Amino acid sequence: MGKLSTLSKAALASMILGASAYAIEFITIGTGGVTGVYYPTGGAICRIMNKNKKETGIKCTVESTGGSVYNIKTIKAGELDFGIAQSDVVYQATHGEGKFKDKPYKDLRVVMSIHPELLTLAVRKDTGIKSFFDLKGKKINIGNPGSGQEATVKMLFENCGKLSLDDIKVEQLKAAECPNALKDKKIDGYFYMVGHPTANFKDAANSTEIDLISLKDVPAAQKLVEEKPYYAWGTIPAGMYKGVDHDTETYGVKAVLVTSKQMPEKTVYLLTKAILDNFDKFKKLHPAYKNLTKEDLLKGFDHNILHPGAAKAFKEAGILK
Repeated sequence: MGKLSTLSKAALASMILGASAYAIEFITIGTGGVTGVYYPTGGAICRIMNKNKKETGIKCTVESTGGSVYNIKTIKAGELDFGIAQSDVVYQATHGEGKFKDKPYKDLRVVMSIHPELLTLAVRKDTGIKSFFDLKGKKINIGNPGSGQEATVKMLFENCGKLSLDDIKVEQLKAAECPNALKDKKIDGYFYMVGHPTANFKDAANSTEIDLISLKDVPAAQKLVEEKPYYAWGTIPAGMYKGVDHDTETYGVKAVLVTSKQMPEKTVYLLTKAILDNFDKFKKLHPAYKNLTKEDLLKGFDHNILHPGAAKAFKEAGILK
């Protein structure tokens, strides 16, 4: 009888383990180019989630994508579970502006905001470009089609009376292609909305002499920061990249983790809680998170579109009232 009982217990345990294996929920996070900060950010979230897989029952994978606009549209199509997007693109998506003109995505929900991103203009030193207005006639990469970066750069030029996109030779390479394109003189410079430091600019600076151009003196940038709630000024410190010995003042947004209204509350709650419970470990996963606080996770977006699952985790942590 004792032997039978032992066998029965073993069989029962096996059945439970088998059921647990089948109960694993798989989620995918859409990010951006592999040399930016979105991709390692998605990887950092997945690493925390997968270490807690036994407790949460969730297996997380990361996917390199075309960026903000692509991620939001793909979530809307039901082909991505989560995605990382610029806070300005999130605003445009929910208000039917920009790439979402007259087609607002009302079911978009925010899980948390993460690192700050700054619109950064890198140029090859031998081009003689010293300011934004020196871009006239130059070959400048504005971002791949469908990226939040492309949308941000276009908005800057649309608000700039002195210089338009027609005045430059527009290129639309992916961010990962830009360091080599700059070195090989296929482009003279490129915009990149990204958290710092990033491997992308390190690669560029290690292969050719580069400079970063301040946007603080551009009236169009000043107007955008004044008018748009999701923009703020920021500084890239001198010495962060080889050969750039001055502070670079520019403006930017926040990188925001988004999902849809339809994503189960429990899934979003467990993801958010895992990050909050392992916050110190999470901060060590990328230099861009160095000064991040838990309170920062709730900045840069309208709390009316915070997913209920995330709200529950933030309230439990005492960060949200």
